[in-house]
Amino acid sequence: MSSHSSQFQLLGQKRFLPLFLTQFFGAFNDNVFKNALIVLLVFSIGQNSEQMAVLSNLAAGLFILPFFLFSSSAGQLADKFNKAALIRWIKAFEVVIMGFAAWAMWQNSVPAMMSVLFMLGFQSAMFGPVKYAILPQALHETELVGGNAQIEMGTFSAILLGTVLGGVLANSEQATLWVSIAVIAVSLVGFMSSLFIPKVPASNPELNFNWNPLSQTLRVIKMARGNRVVFLSILGISWFWFIGAAYLTQLPVFTKDVLGCDPTVVTFLLCVFTVGVALGSLLCERMSGHKVEMGLVPFGAGGISLFGIHSYFAAMGFTALDNGDFLQFLMAPGSFPVIIDLMMIGVFGGFYIVPLYAVIQIRSEEKTRAQMISVNNIMNALFMVGSALMGVVFLAVLDLSIPYFLLTIALMNIGIALFIFYQVPEFTMRFLVWILSHTMYRVKHKDLDKIPEKGAAIIACNHVSYMDALLLAGAVRRPIRFIMFKPIYDLPVLNFIFRTGRTIPIISQHVDKEAYERAFDEISEGLEAGDLLCIFPEGKLTETGAVNEFKTGIERILERNPVPVVPMALKGLWGSFFSHKNGQAMLSWPRRFWSKVEVVAGNTVAAEQASAEGLEEAVKGLRGNAA
Repeated sequence: MSSHSSQFQLLGQKRFLPLFLTQFFGAFNDNVFKNALIVLLVFSIGQNSEQMAVLSNLAAGLFILPFFLFSSSAGQLADKFNKAALIRWIKAFEVVIMGFAAWAMWQNSVPAMMSVLFMLGFQSAMFGPVKYAILPQALHETELVGGNAQIEMGTFSAILLGTVLGGVLANSEQATLWVSIAVIAVSLVGFMSSLFIPKVPASNPELNFNWNPLSQTLRVIKMARGNRVVFLSILGISWFWFIGAAYLTQLPVFTKDVLGCDPTVVTFLLCVFTVGVALGSLLCERMSGHKVEMGLVPFGAGGISLFGIHSYFAAMGFTALDNGDFLQFLMAPGSFPVIIDLMMIGVFGGFYIVPLYAVIQIRSEEKTRAQMISVNNIMNALFMVGSALMGVVFLAVLDLSIPYFLLTIALMNIGIALFIFYQVPEFTMRFLVWILSHTMYRVKHKDLDKIPEKGAAIIACNHVSYMDALLLAGAVRRPIRFIMFKPIYDLPVLNFIFRTGRTIPIISQHVDKEAYERAFDEISEGLEAGDLLCIFPEGKLTETGAVNEFKTGIERILERNPVPVVPMALKGLWGSFFSHKNGQAMLSWPRRFWSKVEVVAGNTVAAEQASAEGLEEAVKGLRGNAA
């Protein structure tokens, strides 16, 4: 499979399109029924306001309860059995549910309709782990961000379209008939799509199934906590659903009480938020360069808080209309900031959530990947319940305004984000790398697929500027451990990045022989553990633009650990702010911003054929005349 397929090309491939359509029609159908049910309960079945308040909360609880009860079991099933076959059984069950839903609506049976919501929650809880766990088996790692982006875009689009269609059908003259036809037809289309999902092998067919959902839930949560990056990524995703639930739940009341507008504006703002999330999700692949870019997570978190805080001032500065419609709202002074803020919260939410899903998929062990995702489902449900409870406390008990409630969430987001990024500095490190490599430089890559995807290997590269390590870290998909001259390792700010990336500082044995030997021991341990290491064999930055002589330290490393070596060249950095051209780097005003830089990889050299002199010639050949 191609390592450079874009997310849109995936929609034309059998290994992805059937899964995309299956999840799209599932989310679409859920929301058609849920929204139609709300309208039918209010207008057709004739519940009074007190009954509606009880039923609305009951409906929300019944839909979310299965996520607590059955997610852990769903994760076990997805790890133990063929995921494609499991999806077909789940979608077949959806057809049965929708048949029962049609009967419930024809009978005007409120208990039966509530039962349908519980069954839909069960079906969604079973589908979640298998949906995300199958992606790493169906897609190449370079396609994973694009695949997750398409899934998120499809999910939010389905929620929007299903909500709108559900309301339209429920308000039609023969509402029950049309809603029944729609939900059954869509479930059948979803089932038909699932038949074309290619088979994938079971991740852990020997898994011993635990039938006790409570003990299994506790077990998988404990297992997830053992993987710090994965567990905190799960908390990050769940926090996003906390924020999203808060905005979407309060949107109708916000529109009515703060903006003074009718339901057409609710639908419009829902579209704005959903389009924002979909757009942010789709932009992730382009901004991450076909790899799982953790640096986008802090970027997304910052944008959510920035526009969340600004939305408070935009709302407070808006003069409420008198039951204004969609066009009146658009023409009203101050409507534009409200719209932009809501859309940008969605866009940055997409930047935030897509890489986190990919991190869970990449960093989880294959045999337990679906169970890790089941923990995500459980935590998502818990955080959404927490969002609802917080809304009740702020708006009903404390009697605070909705803008103030949303401002509080935006400020809380800063605290939550700082906690996660403090616990896992890799997020912050990758963010700094991403910012530097997307502001001061325009970086192109060539032949980086020659770098082994797994196993111990060494990159040997020329050394032009203080930014060399950051640019390589931003370009190469695999995490790199750098072997770096200690004075550069100790530079302020950069030292945080290097320490977080487990860089190995090295110093001349004439300066500190003990530190020199300790560095070689650490290099050997890293290679034995299967790490990808990078060394700058020149031992110092070039002061002339030419490639300096490669030191023999690389040969000593290979004598102890004979691993393959990939020669690489950095082109275009000479003359940039962080290089030594025209004097000491960083001591004068920058002469060049947006430097055009190219990162080029050569053919892998076997350890027994690698020498300092040979690698120097290989790097010079890759660099050519482009210093």
